[in-house]
Amino acid sequence: MSQLNACLQQLQLNTDAEQAYRQMLQQLFSALQNMPHPVVIGISGAQGSGKSTLATMLTQMFNATGCSAAAVSLDDYYLSKAQRRQLAEDIHPLLAQRGVPGTQNITQALADARAVMAGEPVALPQFDKALDEPAATLPAQTLDILIVEGWCLGVTAQAEAELTTPVNELEAHEDSSGRWRHYVNQQLAWPYAEYWRLLAPLIWLQAPSWDCVCRWRAKQEQQLWQSRGKGMTEAELARFMLPFQRLTQASWQQLPSTADHIIRLDQQQQPLLVV
Repeated sequence: MSQLNACLQQLQLNTDAEQAYRQMLQQLFSALQNMPHPVVIGISGAQGSGKSTLATMLTQMFNATGCSAAAVSLDDYYLSKAQRRQLAEDIHPLLAQRGVPGTQNITQALADARAVMAGEPVALPQFDKALDEPAATLPAQTLDILIVEGWCLGVTAQAEAELTTPVNELEAHEDSSGRWRHYVNQQLAWPYAEYWRLLAPLIWLQAPSWDCVCRWRAKQEQQLWQSRGKGMTEAELARFMLPFQRLTQASWQQLPSTADHIIRLDQQQQPLLVV
């Protein structure tokens, strides 16, 4: 329980919001705990929505029942800076920045999820965001439950017509040909779609607006500065967020009908489990 309290403190919720979060968490866990094992659970949600905190708390709750559970982020599969630089040279300069589909080692993510489903040991990756480089993998373990959290889990490829109009100034000025967003879209069509199919059930943390997402992500960056003494400036963060806007907005169109469990967040991140 003390570990759960520590996780809740990271969300910096007021008393009413914390009580609502505890109630939501228990309702969600009750819906998940009788699933057959092994299973790979997905948690989708925009930056700063609390995916990693929810994944950590659910992992602790499953382990307390005697299950072997662990959590990993889609971010942990990011390619190295050198690999992304190669993508930038080969395909489009915007792929040098981590974030969008195509900048993760999705082949490894697929292999890890399939290993869990097959009852085989898996050594989960880690990524150091302060250094922007992969870190050492965790020791191999055999899991009953793997929880995967990521900002674009479950988002599917868009129709060609949807790619035509830029959603922000980055797409308008730095991807005027559409080559970058078409490449990302192709990645969503495959192999990311194959990975999404393994994440069942899918939980979605539904943020109320893009402005809220940017504000919540800024709070995360402040915490990184406090804990590591390094991070992005306000201007750097504002630009960093732009590549995420298209698929975050697409999630609001797509996931209401495809997510198995929806947690609706208000502007203060107070949750309501609606599905």
